[in-house]
Amino acid sequence: MSTQVATPDLTPSLQRSWRAAQLLKPVVNHTPLQRHSRLSQQWQADVFLKREDLQPIRSFKIRGAFHCMMQLSSAQRSQGVVCASAGNHAQGFAYACRALSIKGTIFMPANTPQQKVDQTQYYGRGWVDIQLHGDTFDQALWQARAFENQHQAYFVHPFDDEDVIVGQSTVALEMLQDAEKPLDLVLVPIGGGGLASGVSSVIKRLSPNTQVVGVEPEGAPSFQFSKRQGRNTTLDAIDPFVDGASVQRMGELSFQLCRQWLDDHMTVNENHLCHQLIQSHNQDGLLLEPAGALTLAALSQLGTAVQGKQVACIVSGGNNDFYRFGEILKRASASSANDD
Repeated sequence: MSTQVATPDLTPSLQRSWRAAQLLKPVVNHTPLQRHSRLSQQWQADVFLKREDLQPIRSFKIRGAFHCMMQLSSAQRSQGVVCASAGNHAQGFAYACRALSIKGTIFMPANTPQQKVDQTQYYGRGWVDIQLHGDTFDQALWQARAFENQHQAYFVHPFDDEDVIVGQSTVALEMLQDAEKPLDLVLVPIGGGGLASGVSSVIKRLSPNTQVVGVEPEGAPSFQFSKRQGRNTTLDAIDPFVDGASVQRMGELSFQLCRQWLDDHMTVNENHLCHQLIQSHNQDGLLLEPAGALTLAALSQLGTAVQGKQVACIVSGGNNDFYRFGEILKRASASSANDD
């Protein structure tokens, strides 16, 4: 057991994360930090997977959504809540709406995988209304904000909200608690930045020698582009394939926190990512969504840099749609052809 575990006598920021972990205990799974034999052997390192695909909604997003909605007053709850999501936040939001008896409205892109739409409806059955709008998360977000203003509903942001970020930060507390040896490297996906900012801010405070690296899809490098610009910036266009981590603009708060706490960042090519998805399924029996495999795909780019290290990859979700496998196979084939 690691000695670097959050306790109530820590700084105010870490106390919030610790309290969030206590609040969420009845709701979320303390997911395992599993050693991955194949990847460990392949990269001559101890590679561990933080299995957030084993949450009740198969994604870490339940942590932030539920924690945020638990903070709402009775007056705010009575007004109803609204969110925008590419799929996983919507499921956590719907799960919380039903558990807390709060009426919610969800705006999702029209091209959201049907599996995520169906699961959102299932988790929120009777408590949520789903509206499909636009082709990207950012277009759905604009519509959700308009609904918020029109109906005075409370907007539960998927990543640019302090209570959401604190909820996501509980992933880091569990990782540090479960690591038998100090972690040398943690790889965390970056989309809107809620998970990356929450995880990095906790790990760098509790385990400053651990390097935390954010991983983005090559077709939606919102953090990389913004960091180069020196300010949070909206991308002109994105490839929405990695739907759980593709945004044109990350959160204002999450951008600042990621810029402060992340040691480094990198991008992963979508075709190579698809190759990793197939490997994980065929060789390991892991059915992951594209965003969930970002950190695994990043390992092959790091290569010998991880040799001999204790490495943790956050597997952020497993909500993939079987009907997407045609496109996944096509993209993976393109990756293999390029490798040849």
